Amino acid sequence: MEKEELVELAKQARKLSYSPYSHFAVGAVVECKDGSTYQGANIENSSYPLCMCAERNAIYNAMMHGQTRDDFVAMALTADTDGPCSPCGACRQVLSELFPSDAPIYMSNLHGDIQETNTTELLPFAFNGDDL
Repeated sequence: MEKEELVELAKQARKLSYSPYSHFAVGAVVECKDGSTYQGANIENSSYPLCMCAERNAIYNAMMHGQTRDDFVAMALTADTDGPCSPCGACRQVLSELFPSDAPIYMSNLHGDIQETNTTELLPFAFNGDDL
């Protein structure tokens, strides 16, 4: 799938965001080898630590449908930001373990800006299972 198509799916997912506190809606989508896609949006809660980001929601959605790290080929995320939206630290940590290190992650915004990265660039010294 082209990166622009993935970004469009992330924009659609963003519409499902529940963000009454921050008013910062984020959408994400994961593409798998079999062509399936799994969307996620950020879901907030008045107890802020209980919120769930779009990127983690998309990854967990895919995994709950039987997909694994080996199935993931790309991810896109988007928000209404000046430049491409970047994953938070918690999402970077989860992506470093559950998303292939060389798979493209397309960070974008609603203005058409897209920046490609990967988990190694997002979190170069990630804490992982080898550290336990």
